[in-house]
Amino acid sequence: MEMRQQKIGIMGGTFDPIHYGHLLIAQSAADEFQLDKVLFVPTGKSPHKQEELVTDAEKRCHMVKLAIASNEKFCFCDMEVKNQGVNYTYATLEKLWKLYDDSRLYFIMGGDSLKDFSSWREPGLICKYAVILAAVRDEMAGLEMRETIEELSELYQAKIHMLHSPNFSVSSRSIRERLKKNHSVRYLVPDEVREFIYREKIYTGGIL
Repeated sequence: MEMRQQKIGIMGGTFDPIHYGHLLIAQSAADEFQLDKVLFVPTGKSPHKQEELVTDAEKRCHMVKLAIASNEKFCFCDMEVKNQGVNYTYATLEKLWKLYDDSRLYFIMGGDSLKDFSSWREPGLICKYAVILAAVRDEMAGLEMRETIEELSELYQAKIHMLHSPNFSVSSRSIRERLKKNHSVRYLVPDEVREFIYREKIYTGGIL
C-alpha cells in the first residue's frame, strides 16, 4: 500500500511579535488543506525590512515557541535565523524542498503579497518548490484575487490556491504601537507571549 505524501505548510515572517492573526491563518491552512504540520520560520535578515528596526531574533524566536507550544501540528524552524546572510524565500524553500524530499510543501502567504509576487526574487522557483496558499479574509478580496491567481498560475506554471481564514484585523506593527502607548494587547497575542513581552520590556512597555 502506497503511503500518502506528507503535506507541510511553511509560515514565514518576522513575527515581531507573533499574534493571533498568524496563528489563525496557520490553523486555517492546516484545516482547509489537510496539512500534517506547519513550520513557523522566523526571518533572520529580511530583504524587505531594515535590520535595525527588527527585534532581536532570539526574542522573536522565543515568542514563536511560546505561541505554538500547545498545537501539535505547529513546529518551530530556525533555518533562517541561523543564516548570516539575507534570507530569500526561494532559497529557504529550496533547502526545505531538499530536506523534506518525500513531502509536499505549501507556502502560506498574505493575499496582499500576491500583487507584488512577481517582484520577489525568483518567483518561478518559489512556485516550483511549493504550492502557494494566499490568505483571503473576505469575499470581496477573494473576487479581486482570482484574476491575480489566474495570471500568476499561467505565468509561472504555479499551483496557487486561496486560503480562507477568519477576519482578524491586527498587525505586528499595530501591536508594537499599542505597547509603546502602554495600551494592553490582551486578546491580540497569546497570554504566554504577552507576559514575555512585559517581563522582557520589549517594545518599550506594555501592561498585563
